[in-house]
Amino acid sequence: MHAEIEEKPRQVADEVAERIERLILDGVLKAGQALPSERRLTEKLGVSRTALREGLKLLRAREIIHTAQGKGSFVAQISKVDAGPLMHLFNSQPRTLYDLLEVRSLLEAESARLAAIRGTEADFIMIRRRYDEMVSAQGAATDTATHAHLDHAFHLAICEASHNPVLVHTLQSLTDLLLGSVFACVNNLYHREPEKRQIDRQHTRLFNAVIGRQPEQARKAAADHVDSVRQSLSDIEQEEQRLVRATLRLEGWT
Repeated sequence: MHAEIEEKPRQVADEVAERIERLILDGVLKAGQALPSERRLTEKLGVSRTALREGLKLLRAREIIHTAQGKGSFVAQISKVDAGPLMHLFNSQPRTLYDLLEVRSLLEAESARLAAIRGTEADFIMIRRRYDEMVSAQGAATDTATHAHLDHAFHLAICEASHNPVLVHTLQSLTDLLLGSVFACVNNLYHREPEKRQIDRQHTRLFNAVIGRQPEQARKAAADHVDSVRQSLSDIEQEEQRLVRATLRLEGWT
């Protein structure tokens, strides 16, 4: 009988932990975000404060949340990639940018297709909001880093609408690397008017296909967008190499 009394609170704690894990997995609670107050969590989950604290203790033991003294509990970077050696390779071998863009093409094409199928009206509101923010910044004197973040936020909103938590967390785990690639794209392409207009048109096609629930058009628009950016960056790189060679010849080095 004593064992049965002990088992019940443990089951409630497991249930609390599982429900919070689902909120994290579904992107309702995001990495680095502070958890709501104990009072709000007990109201939302419909459990006692004791059960909540036991559930949070389980999540801390699993390193899914962490607690900062005097600041509260936060969602851990559960999908964070140990990118030390990878970041070194990216910095020392710029060619790997094209490998990253291949990964972006695969991930974003599938997430766009799924978003067009599974996206809810709430998802589409978020996608429209991110799209409008990105468009508004196009005509303003916005710095390159801000453009890159707005661009990334638009693509991430589409990925979240796929309702595939593994896909979302895989993309989020590459955030730093992806932002680097977006920054490179924006930095190299946005000051070139033809390329900038092309990127804007591609974003619009992608937005319309997802919102219009056209999965194959969405998949193609996303893949074409990233593939086009990769080709444009390659063209720019080759152009710069030709300029270097021509300059060296002019200066008598060859």
